[in-house]
Amino acid sequence: MQYKKLIPAATAIATLGLASLAFALSATDYSLFDSAHYISPGNASARAVQLVSDNAQADGGIDYAIGSAPLTVADLTNLSTDYRFDAGSCGGGSPRFQVNVQTPSNGVKNIFVYIGPPPNYTGCPANVWANTSNLVTPASLVDATQLGGAFYEPWSAAVAAYGTYPVVGIQLVADGGWAFPSTGQTVDVDNTMINSTTYTYEVPVATAKDECKNGGWQNFNDNNGHAFKNQGDCVSFTASGKN
Repeated sequence: MQYKKLIPAATAIATLGLASLAFALSATDYSLFDSAHYISPGNASARAVQLVSDNAQADGGIDYAIGSAPLTVADLTNLSTDYRFDAGSCGGGSPRFQVNVQTPSNGVKNIFVYIGPPPNYTGCPANVWANTSNLVTPASLVDATQLGGAFYEPWSAAVAAYGTYPVVGIQLVADGGWAFPSTGQTVDVDNTMINSTTYTYEVPVATAKDECKNGGWQNFNDNNGHAFKNQGDCVSFTASGKN
């Protein structure tokens, strides 16, 4: 399955001229799509993201911005996340990381990195936080069939075959509700890691009054994790540092 949320090939081509830049990700540069929404609390944190796939909502996910610096398949050394199932379990190829790869002649294709116990990626426990550990160690199994690889093959084999191909996007997706018709599939995610960057999904604390202006107050919290009521509330907090 080639997921609909892909960065255009032209974007990947444009990045090839930037090879002199070091690859880096920003822990705040991501976007939620479809059913994905914030929940509180997270895994020993103020906030996490919930992905729902059921009869009403086919899928949900998080799209992580790659940025302007180049990233190749060989550069990808860590994918992991905390996760908890509130409904259903892992199954139906979901949830998963999707690594969008620019191929030389066939456009953008995906390497799928499934979450759950291999080799079937089913039977995840309910209502308990767990961590995937790193899903792209050399021995980790991935689905590279869209690129002409195997289902499943070790990450080391994918790197050997496609290591120089540019990565133009990464998503964390849940769309396996069809495999759990009575409950759907609802999974919470937190503390997601891509290489050395950890996405905690927390709202940043406002520190300057200018951050509150032009609707910016809606993007910040106070130091107790509470949302502001309006711009004035935000400005007052930054001036006093008190709730």
